[in-house]
Amino acid sequence: MLGSQLCLLVLLGAVVPALQQRDQWPSLDHSNDYSYVRHAEEVKTTFCSWDCLKFTLQWPGAFCTYLNEKAKCVVQPEINTWTIHGLWPQKAYNCCGCWHLFPSDLEALEKELSQEWPSFVKSKSYFQFWKMEWLKHGVCAACVEGLNSPMKYFTLCLKLRQQFNITRTLSEGNVVPSCDRPYKLAELKEVLTPLIGEHHEIQCITDQKNRELWFQVKIPLSRNLTLGCPQQDPTAERGPAQSPPPPGHPCPPQTPIYLVPIDHQNPRYPCG
Repeated sequence: MLGSQLCLLVLLGAVVPALQQRDQWPSLDHSNDYSYVRHAEEVKTTFCSWDCLKFTLQWPGAFCTYLNEKAKCVVQPEINTWTIHGLWPQKAYNCCGCWHLFPSDLEALEKELSQEWPSFVKSKSYFQFWKMEWLKHGVCAACVEGLNSPMKYFTLCLKLRQQFNITRTLSEGNVVPSCDRPYKLAELKEVLTPLIGEHHEIQCITDQKNRELWFQVKIPLSRNLTLGCPQQDPTAERGPAQSPPPPGHPCPPQTPIYLVPIDHQNPRYPCG
């Protein structure tokens, strides 16, 4: 019995000073634990608070004209139509940047993605482009049941591309690529509105000849993927990294707009 009591006293003599010393450790001060949890909840709420998306298509004929001269632009011979730029939740911030994308995630979709969602920058592979869009926008959309994995997100984008076949719609409306035939914004919107709704945005870039080239079209979708989400501030299309606004600007209503042809040999200067 005496031996047991001596052992207990020895243990207490070691533990008590350790506890006293531990009380002086800042890292073990739990007084801010609740504020940390509250912050996490706020981030979660902000992350999934978006109501609108922009499904954005880009025109390869004009894409290369805004790139820096140092950026080698390539439009592959098999690309002859509008391609996907991305599906962007609006006003979605603090999204988790930890959900990485791997080539195996998209293996089943790679062939179709290569046709419908190519990269035109030679230094950026197709997969690098897809990965960038996933980390910037896909993870923000992933709080919705139908978008909560890379496979679901990219599959939906491909389905939307088929649903909104603006290449065919423009052709049926006699809007065809040309270096000489300009269009008015009202003409283009009249042709597109039956397909993609009245709230879509047609974006232009200005080339070296000071002409307005049709560059992108942004199709607004509500959270349940129906058309009609109202226009929002373009700076809302940023995702987790708060990156600079994308290139392009709304096409001016009174200025001639050109839908230039795709020049696979000289994509930066499609009209010479």
